[in-house]
This record gives sequence, C-alpha cells and structure tokens, in this order.
Amino acid sequence: MEGAHKLNAKLGDNGDTQFSLDEKQEVVDSFRGTRMWWKLSKASDDYSLYGRKIQRRNYMLVFHKRHRQLVQDSYLPEILQQGRALTAKNRQRRLYTHHENHMSTWTHVPWKHPATFDTLAMDPGKKDELIEDLKMFQKGKEYHSKVGKAWKRGYLLYGPSGTGKSSTISAMANFLKYDVYDLDLTTVTNNTDLRNLFLQTTEQSIIVIEDIHAMELEDKRMSTDFQWYYERKKITLSGLLNFIDGLWSACGGERIIVLTTNHVDKLDPGLIRRGRMDKHIEMSYCRFEAFKVLANNYLDITEHPLFTKIQRLLDETDMTPADVAHNLMPQGKRKRNTNKCLTGLIQKLKKAKLESGTRLSRGRVLPTGHQGII
Repeated sequence: MEGAHKLNAKLGDNGDTQFSLDEKQEVVDSFRGTRMWWKLSKASDDYSLYGRKIQRRNYMLVFHKRHRQLVQDSYLPEILQQGRALTAKNRQRRLYTHHENHMSTWTHVPWKHPATFDTLAMDPGKKDELIEDLKMFQKGKEYHSKVGKAWKRGYLLYGPSGTGKSSTISAMANFLKYDVYDLDLTTVTNNTDLRNLFLQTTEQSIIVIEDIHAMELEDKRMSTDFQWYYERKKITLSGLLNFIDGLWSACGGERIIVLTTNHVDKLDPGLIRRGRMDKHIEMSYCRFEAFKVLANNYLDITEHPLFTKIQRLLDETDMTPADVAHNLMPQGKRKRNTNKCLTGLIQKLKKAKLESGTRLSRGRVLPTGHQGII
C-alpha cells in the first residue's frame, strides 16, 4: 500500500484492521527490477447474493509491453500464490460438527482454541517428535504422489482421561492452521452417510473421532438373512476402515485423521495398524517437565524453592496434567497466590501417593502356597 495517498480501513472478522485502496488510487510495485503500477478502477455495480449487497472491486495492472512475458509467466503467478497464502493465514478457522437431523451435512462455528505447543503440558521429547512429524507431513505432497499414497496421515492418541488429548489436537490445528472436523459416529446413520461426510470435508483439515473405544462397531461378518438390511442401518468396522484409508479416502488431500481413546486395548488391531494410524502417541501422566509448562502458564514462574519437592512427588505419583492444572488455579474468589497454589498441589500429590500405596497393598499377591489376593 506504499505510495497510495488515500486508503480505506475496516474492522475484520478477527478484530484486526484491514486496509484497501481508495478509488483511483495507485501503488507502485517492483519485481526483478521491473516497475508495475496497480490502480483500483471504479467499483462495478452491486449485486445481491442471498440477500446481501456485494460490491466487486477491479484492479488494473499497468506495465511496459516489453515486460508482458515476465508478468504473465512469473509476476502474476507469484502474486496469486502470496495472496492465497495470506488468505489462509488470516482467515478465521472453523470447528465443524455434525448432527443427526442435518441430513449428513456439517455445521460450523468460529474456532479460536488457545492451545499451542508452547502451552501444551506434554513430554518434551514426544512434543518435538510430533512437531517434526507434522512439518514433514505438510511438506509431503510430492512424496505422497511419488509413492502412490493419498496425502493424509493418521494419529492415535491414547492414555487416561485428563492427559491432554483434546489439547494436543488443538495445538496441532493451530500449528498447521487447519480447520477441525469433530466427527461423532453416534450421529451417523450408516456407512454411506459416513462416506458422504468425508467427501464434504476440505483440504487442510483435521478429522477427529474421540473416544473411539466407546463406539459400537459391528463386524461385517454376520450370519443372518437380514445382513444387507442391517448393515444399511449401522456403521460397520469395515465402513470405518474404508473411511480412514479406503478408495474414497484418496479424494482430496492434506487431511489428518486423529483417533483418541482411553482404552487402546479395546480397539480392533486392524483399526490402529500402521498405515491407518501412522503414529501412536501415548498421553502419559504429568511429570516434572510438563509441570514446568503448567507452572509457567498458570503462575508465570519458571522456578521456585518448592519445585524440588514437587518433582520428587510427581516421579512417585500418577496425576494427570488436568488435575495438576486444576490445583494450580485459585479456587473460588481467592486471589492467585503462588506459594498457596504450590503448597496445595504438594498436599494433593501426597494424598494421591498415599491412596495409591493403599490400593497396591490391598491388591498384592500372596506368597507361593497361598491363594487369593489381599
């Protein structure tokens, strides 16, 4: 916009200020030592779209005729590429969901989840490994085409409730700048509807199926005269497998599928094999490195005299990051006090350690020659 004497400004959807050229204003651009001039022509007549008035804005590009080939072959393609990149960067991302009464279609809301990898309480090694894997995926269009695979990747996040599976998905979406599709299989009638929902998803998106262990997926191998009718009314395991990596999954590209579960042992091995779920990530209990991230998030501290005691207790006790974060937050109307929050966490950890030891003593196996469990 440099060189323009008059600019129009408006408030964007994200709360930022957006500038545009005023009528008959022009700006000068330079490309490989060649000067071009952009000018906003008079806007065309308004037209109505779904009852809204929209005005077309036409820009004129002026350059010397001897530079025509440079403009056509290099300059305009680069301008378009930069424009698409800026649009993707600045656009409001969306969270899509599906409801049973919406006839196999998605509805969406603006998505502004604040979780990032910087604020994610996760083992640093696993976090770095996941970030590198996402970077490789994002740059993998040519590679996937070369090896003859659809440009998609599957992640299985498994571990106890409260270990940060949903926050990890949000951090992934913010890192990649992807939309998120939250797929609730209980609202999908049959395999056909499942396939239609997949075809409606866009590229650069994450498709999430949470708590996959709780879904009742019927095996296609059934011995009944009503098998065909029954399968039309249910999502089968084979239907879900085709959704993840069947022929239809290759329609479009740059999609990530994430399954989450609290009970990985309950899942069909074919569902989570490598190639469907390419990367398995165990979401574990909170250890000291993850705790330091939470302490920085909630208390704005990176060190404290009580950290040594907390580190020892975290090594001896299984407490989820969600429970640790809860104990770092002030309760009720109490103002945040670092010492009180950390002292309270220590008391909770000691109590959890004591309860865990009591359960183990009650469940210890008796010596050889005895029967039963105490």
